[in-house]
Amino acid sequence: MNIKETKMEKATVLMIEGRLDSSTSGVLEKKFLAITEAGEKNFVVDFASMDYISSAGLRVLLMAAKKTKKVGGKVVLSALSANVKEVFDIAGFTSIFTISASKEEAIQSI
Repeated sequence: MNIKETKMEKATVLMIEGRLDSSTSGVLEKKFLAITEAGEKNFVVDFASMDYISSAGLRVLLMAAKKTKKVGGKVVLSALSANVKEVFDIAGFTSIFTISASKEEAIQSI
């Protein structure tokens, strides 16, 4: 898994490439924690290059959503593939997160 971080005017965009699973979720968790401790509260997580997400990955996203909500922030997800969206649907996470078709649309929703 690779994470590319881009600071935009309204949010920090995290583009995740590859697989977000039990062996890689700790990297994303540390990244979220470091960025939120630095004062950022709005995130767009771009899944355009993500192949797979497991329950460990979902846990990290849920943790990030809870942390940002406490400080008045938001986590918006973008560009979910059909396979990844199906995991979110099955887990009931589509009702927890704002999901946008594109990174640009996600930034506008913040």
